[in-house]
Amino acid sequence: MSININGSKMSLPDDARVSLLDLLREHLHLSGAKKGCDQGACGACTVLVDGSERILSCLALAVQYEGRSITSIEGLAVNGALHPLQRAFIEHDGFQCGYCTPGQICSAIGMAEELRRCVPSQVTEDLSTVTIALTHDELRERMSGNLCRCGAYNGIVAAISEHHATEAT
Repeated sequence: MSININGSKMSLPDDARVSLLDLLREHLHLSGAKKGCDQGACGACTVLVDGSERILSCLALAVQYEGRSITSIEGLAVNGALHPLQRAFIEHDGFQCGYCTPGQICSAIGMAEELRRCVPSQVTEDLSTVTIALTHDELRERMSGNLCRCGAYNGIVAAISEHHATEAT
């Protein structure tokens, strides 16, 4: 049984009770995804499945993702170059302590894919639309599961908004 983590095939742990977060942090020593609440309430552990689906790794068992591809914050950089959203977070001061930043970035990437697939949120007004604009309210609703205890939300929103506008053009 194996799982693909950041482009590398890894063996799954023998213990079926190991969470995906614990596999990343304790077994593979990838410290980007954080154990903030261990209850799925803060979003600090957000990672991507198959490149675009965001999940809370503290609530997922590693064995559930056998044969699938998991991308953590460590897997976003390509050949040492930061992902454009990582650069946007730096440019817009989208972090203070940085604890939530990996989860925020992975969640924002997953959110952009949801918009591309036209997945509605709680605040999407027209459920029959073929495009969903990333309005301020859409962004706030879609990122509401990712908490920042430092209050760097203005920088986070600016970074995501700029990145999304750049990707949309």
